[in-house]
Amino acid sequence: MSDQNVRNAGFTSSGITGGSLASSMMSHEARSSGGGVPSGGPTATLQEMGARGTTHSSGFTSSGISGGSKAASMMSQEATAHGGGVPRGGTTSTVLSISMGGKGGR
Repeated sequence: MSDQNVRNAGFTSSGITGGSLASSMMSHEARSSGGGVPSGGPTATLQEMGARGTTHSSGFTSSGISGGSKAASMMSQEATAHGGGVPRGGTTSTVLSISMGGKGGR
């Protein structure tokens, strides 16, 4: 289900769907970072996963993050970089929210 949620948000194998949540996220992220979408950010990460259909296999599931997965490692690194918590709107929380069918925490 999580891969389908990512596709439904507009992150697809053919790119970001116009008028979708994905295009809105991309626009917001580009504006806030001076015109480009940073590598490793929420939009780039979700687009890569949407193009490959690897959200669930990366550990982002419709039930949460799988222990010992790439997602768990991402969450740990992000929490360490932010003093112990995963920030709202960060890569981990945004990818998890969308993979669970949410709107990404923005």
